[in-house]
Amino acid sequence: MMCRIFLIISLVGWTRCQESQHMTPEEKSIIRDRVVEMFDHAYGSYMKYAYPADELMPLSCKGRVRGQEPNRGDIDDSLGKFSLTLIDTLDTLVVLNKLDEFEDGVKKAVADVRLDNDVVVSVFETNIRVLGGLLGAHVMADLLRQRGGRMQWYKDELLNMATELGHRLLPAFNTTSGLPYPKVNLRYGVQNRLSRTGTESDTCTACAGTMILEFAALSRLSGEAVFEEHARKALDVLWERRQKGSDLVGTVINIHNGEWVRRDSGVGAGIDSYYEYLMKAYILLGDKVFLERFNTHYSAIMKYISQPPLLLNVHMHNPTVLRGDLKPAIETHEMLYQVTKQHKFLPEAFTTEFRVHWGQHLLRPEFAESTYYLYKATGDPYYLRVGQSIAEKLNAYARVPCGFAAVQDVRTGMHEDRMDSFFLAEMFKYLYLLFTEKTQLPIDMDDYIFTTEAHLLPVSLSTAQPSCQGNKTESHGGGPEDDLFTHTCPSTDTLFPNNPSFAKSIRDSYKYLTGVGRAVHTSPVREIELPLHDSGMEPVEFLKSMGISLTPLSDFSTGDTRREHKGVYRVKLVAEVSQTLDEEVVVPHVVQLISPPFLGRTVLTAGPAKFGLDLTKREHGVKGSLAKASPYTACGPVENPAELKGHIAVALRGDCMFAAKARRLQEAGATGVIFIDHHKGSSSEETPLFQMVGDGDSTADLTLPLVFLFSREGAVLTAALEEHRNVDVLLLPKERQLGHVKTDKPMGISIKLRLAEDQDEQEEEVEEAASGGGSIVEIVLDEGGELKRDTTEP
Repeated sequence: MMCRIFLIISLVGWTRCQESQHMTPEEKSIIRDRVVEMFDHAYGSYMKYAYPADELMPLSCKGRVRGQEPNRGDIDDSLGKFSLTLIDTLDTLVVLNKLDEFEDGVKKAVADVRLDNDVVVSVFETNIRVLGGLLGAHVMADLLRQRGGRMQWYKDELLNMATELGHRLLPAFNTTSGLPYPKVNLRYGVQNRLSRTGTESDTCTACAGTMILEFAALSRLSGEAVFEEHARKALDVLWERRQKGSDLVGTVINIHNGEWVRRDSGVGAGIDSYYEYLMKAYILLGDKVFLERFNTHYSAIMKYISQPPLLLNVHMHNPTVLRGDLKPAIETHEMLYQVTKQHKFLPEAFTTEFRVHWGQHLLRPEFAESTYYLYKATGDPYYLRVGQSIAEKLNAYARVPCGFAAVQDVRTGMHEDRMDSFFLAEMFKYLYLLFTEKTQLPIDMDDYIFTTEAHLLPVSLSTAQPSCQGNKTESHGGGPEDDLFTHTCPSTDTLFPNNPSFAKSIRDSYKYLTGVGRAVHTSPVREIELPLHDSGMEPVEFLKSMGISLTPLSDFSTGDTRREHKGVYRVKLVAEVSQTLDEEVVVPHVVQLISPPFLGRTVLTAGPAKFGLDLTKREHGVKGSLAKASPYTACGPVENPAELKGHIAVALRGDCMFAAKARRLQEAGATGVIFIDHHKGSSSEETPLFQMVGDGDSTADLTLPLVFLFSREGAVLTAALEEHRNVDVLLLPKERQLGHVKTDKPMGISIKLRLAEDQDEQEEEVEEAASGGGSIVEIVLDEGGELKRDTTEP
């Protein structure tokens, strides 16, 4: 879902804050101490309840060990049985000045962690979390050793582990193009018959383009050039495959022939850290070609994709702060502030109308990161208050007895039993640095650059260890003309004087962006350009499917001259701020069990889909017998087509898109699909219904009915199927379920006034009223005219 041109703003966690113009040193100290206490609670819980497992399950108070917990699909590819959270957290311990804990953690990692596990892992996640974590921890250990006193026993063990891991990742690069496979088996590589991987043909742009920092650092620290060579080759392929007319890259690419699988572009997840690493590679390695490429892409993004304060398909790993172009960064940050006035945390995704699309909040750190960078760039204490709010909301609403728990849906506040390693690796680094002066830190942060996982690599690598022989990447020229930001880092006195009013003047323009706190009015027509490739109009069709109206520029009387670009259409986006910020109307559906012994009495609330057969247009719904898909997630070739043919398939959510599952099951002969949520404990009573959406491609070929059950309702259905084998159900809108009485006209009400002694006469009147339908309100008076009693009979 993340590798699509959804006109959805892909997000990460932050919270509402109150604007203030000043924060005293005492206040900063108090908040800093609170952040440290929160870190101690999170890290201490991991070490107490989870270590040496990869991650902590904060609700269960135990470790998450791959293979011992229900499979979560691609999410589990981060777990390699290598104590992920410990390694990811080591250099955070140094930043927070917890040097005793750091030394103890290094000893544990050296003694306990093994990297030759028979586990298939994500190349991207293992690189940024584990390889980056080992390198960052090695750099810190080496620094402390050189200072004397601490770490005198250290003999580059972490660097040796990093080198071993690097060699275990290298088989992923054994492709025709030089782009890496997305997954690798740590013990058997890719093409070994025991590897259980190597069949993949595609990877995301970020997955291939986010290797250069860690691999180049590993080459320069170890003296083995092979790592940097492979990472540079992958970047060269992505650059060569950019669309020459627009200088944009797609989001998914074939690793064998280098052809784009998804040509839509953006700066969201699946592509974001590719841009980030081009800029940071220039800073870390001193190679100008990376800066030239970044600036070329940046100009294209600003031209075709940016729609202030939004970036279409935007993600908070926004390169504008790092580049020094603060205006769009401040605009986007303020937009998110306005959105979060409605929620305690940012949802994973929301629409351009600022409505929740995907309510999950995984304790992501990117908003804290951007807040830190904006404070460093502007000196505006406003961002200290934002950081304070982030910490307070985490402590109030995500903290649990055994750590901090992700939020399953920001609208309900229900927790999820996960605490990803990046929470410790990144969130507490940025929050601590935000409230700490340079003189209070054990290291000089200006000597390091953050990787995308916030691991620390020394900028001295560009000079102290020159790049390996033959590792220079040739400049291709043709980049944009230099501007004010081309060779500049942010927060210089020339570009941005330390003047808080600079940021405030930009924020004020977006203060009521979402309609909160102001009278509602129609927003003006706003212009954007979409790069639509010659291969088709999928992005436009997908936007239409989301209810967003796109009108050709020629339909507007603007007086502008249309600019011609091959494969690019200029359009106007016409949008209005609705008069209510309620969620989109979702028509409740049901799964009604109609075979014995249920006979229609068991009715499960379900959510509909935006594609497939529209059940609201089927008067009597769709009837069928149930059959469970195999594999249950329906994300691979269907293994039981004979059982599914002519039946309504039951499949588990996760691992791949709803549309992909539906397509496979339809091809197998299923007459409908019931998807069941894989998030344990979810229910329609506690979580708002939503409509399933497609994957960005056309779903016109999908003609079967599709509904979604939350976990608890799904458990009722699967239990019935296991006990009775043959279970017939009806799929239909809730208002049309069997046994549901629908009233087409108002019922009449008869009001009868009588004296207490007129009993016989009243009974006759009651019978007459009952025969005509309606309700009877009876008022009885005693002989004196006083009210004796009043009753209502149906």
